[in-house]
Amino acid sequence: MKAPTPDPEPTPEASGRTASDAGLRTRLVDVGVDLVSREGAGALTLREIARRAGVSHGAPRRYFPTHLDLLSAIAHRGFTDLAARVRPAPGDEDADPRGRLAELSGGYLQFALENPGMYELMFRHDLLESGHLRLRDTSLPLFGVLVELVGRVRPDADARAVAAALWANLHGIAQLWRWGSLQLATGTDDFAPLLRTALDAHLGPEAGR
Repeated sequence: MKAPTPDPEPTPEASGRTASDAGLRTRLVDVGVDLVSREGAGALTLREIARRAGVSHGAPRRYFPTHLDLLSAIAHRGFTDLAARVRPAPGDEDADPRGRLAELSGGYLQFALENPGMYELMFRHDLLESGHLRLRDTSLPLFGVLVELVGRVRPDADARAVAAALWANLHGIAQLWRWGSLQLATGTDDFAPLLRTALDAHLGPEAGR
């Protein structure tokens, strides 16, 4: 099964806006993506994004009526990047599901550690209740891929519950690794053993190992 392709952002033709409008809209999102990568989700105010984009503080509201709409557009970029990372290579869609889960989980952790600000924003669904960019239709299918793969490895289990537990485990590893806690506790700078242990815990030990 292929990982889902995120829904495209609205085009200027679809909204009736000009190419110049689309350019400014894109620039505002670009500035937000750069800001969250440098300073974290807490820095994403409309006023600061407008200042860095070189426009008046009211200009973003022409394209993003609420702060939440702009946050959602920025998070949409993150999901696009994450989806590209976990998408299987051509011909690998039907590969060993456990191997795919290991690759997906490793890609997820790597994304979280390389993009801490964006990662924090993407999974704050309490902040991202937006229907305008169909953000939930972008994020939930990624979880669906996890459920489908878990179901193939453990057909006797509640795949959704196991996938949710694995996701929570990965999230915990990502957070504690960022804070340095797991490195101190385990005495290693390599999260690969933790990832293997997490997969074994939720999927059962790998055959032959």
